[in-house]
Amino acid sequence: MWELSDESLLTGMAAGDTETAAVFVRRYQARVYGLAYALVGSSAIAEEVAQEAFLRAWRHAGAYDPRKGRAVTWLLTITRNLAVDAMRLRGDHPVDPHILLNTLAGAERTAASPSYEDAEELRAALRELPPEQSTPIVLSVYYGLTAGEIAEREHIPLGTAKTRLRRGLAKLREALGVTHD
Repeated sequence: MWELSDESLLTGMAAGDTETAAVFVRRYQARVYGLAYALVGSSAIAEEVAQEAFLRAWRHAGAYDPRKGRAVTWLLTITRNLAVDAMRLRGDHPVDPHILLNTLAGAERTAASPSYEDAEELRAALRELPPEQSTPIVLSVYYGLTAGEIAEREHIPLGTAKTRLRRGLAKLREALGVTHD
């Protein structure tokens, strides 16, 4: 079953196949836990978030649409959203994005994430951005803050927050060589 595509595993999960679910979990458990830990900073809460992410993936596997993105992106989005919810429930407030960027590398290494090189490239590209652009990106992507919440936190107008976020993402895409089809 290891050779099955992520989409095939999700189809099996949607049909209630526990074997495909187990393969899917084993394939992504390190990445899911690594992301959760990087966001919440607690192994116990990261384990809860990871478990809930896989349960949601199981429950909603039938709703996954491969035309909207890769399965791993869908799963990591679920994880990020759950981690943000967990932080909000605990009353956590976002830390300085540059501290988070340094923390992410360590969390991915300890989680044996296969995408460490990609994360390192992303961190380097984010560090090259001016702080007024990297901060909104990190606050949006990792903490799930809206442009309005970023504007309020940074004490800037909403339009300025949106512009910084849009320009920062454009520079980040350019630095990483990401193109839109």
